[in-house]
Amino acid sequence: MEQLIRKIIEEFTTAYNHSTDTGWEKPLVAFASANDPLFARLRELVSPTHEMPHDFLPEARTVITYFVPFKNRVIESNKKGYFSSRTWAVAYIETNKLIADLNRHLQDMLLGQGYRAVFVPAVHNFNQETLLSDWSHRSAAYIAGLGTFGLNRMLITVKGCCGRIGTLITDLELPPTPRFQKELCLYMADGSCGRCAKKCVNQALRENNFDKQKCYNLCLENAERLKDLESIIDVCGKCLAGVPCSAKIPAGENI
Repeated sequence: MEQLIRKIIEEFTTAYNHSTDTGWEKPLVAFASANDPLFARLRELVSPTHEMPHDFLPEARTVITYFVPFKNRVIESNKKGYFSSRTWAVAYIETNKLIADLNRHLQDMLLGQGYRAVFVPAVHNFNQETLLSDWSHRSAAYIAGLGTFGLNRMLITVKGCCGRIGTLITDLELPPTPRFQKELCLYMADGSCGRCAKKCVNQALRENNFDKQKCYNLCLENAERLKDLESIIDVCGKCLAGVPCSAKIPAGENI
C-alpha cells in the first residue's frame, strides 16, 4: 500500500500538470505514525488548541504527507520586486486545488480498500486573529520526515521549500518514514546563510525574530492587489524564492 500511495500521488500530479498554468515537479511523500509523541508537542510549539490525528479520526494509524514542488519558472517569477508575482499567486491557487482533488482521490481509493481517511484543507485553516493553526501541515510533514524547518519557518525538503504540503489522516497502518538527523537549513545547522531574512521585503523576518502579524499584513496587501483572481490570495513568498533552499537542500548531499 505504501508504494501504491506514492504512485497515485505522483501519477495524479503528473496528469494534473496538463490542466493548469503552473505545473509541478515530482512530489515527495512521507508517512508518520498517528501515535508519534511529537504530535502532542504541537500544543506547546504551534497552538494550545492544535488538534491531534485522533481528533479527526479516532482510529487513526497514519498521517500521509506530501510536498508538491513548484517548477523553477514559478520560483524565478517571485525573486524580484516588493509584491508577490502573479505567477506565484496562480501557483498557490492551482496547487491548493490540486491538493484538495488529490486528497479526495486518495480518500476514495482508501475507502475502496476498506480504510477510512479524512483531510484538512491546505489553506485558511488558521485563526486570522491569532494567526495560530489548529492543524499545521508543515509540522505534520516534519514529523513524517519530509524535511526540517528553516529560519523562514518553511519546511525544507530535498526539493527545497518552494511548493505546497498536503496531509491525509487514515486508519491504514503504514511504516513511518525516518526523520532527518541533521538540519537542512544552513542557518539552523551552523548559523550561516540567513538569506531568507535578507529577502524579506517588509522586515517581518529577522535572524532573531519573526513578526507574524507584519508578515500577514503584507500577504493581505498582495491579496488586495490580486483580487481579480477571484480567490483569497494572501501570499508573499519572497523569503522562499531566490535563496539556497528554494529548490534543493542548500548544503548539497553531504548534510
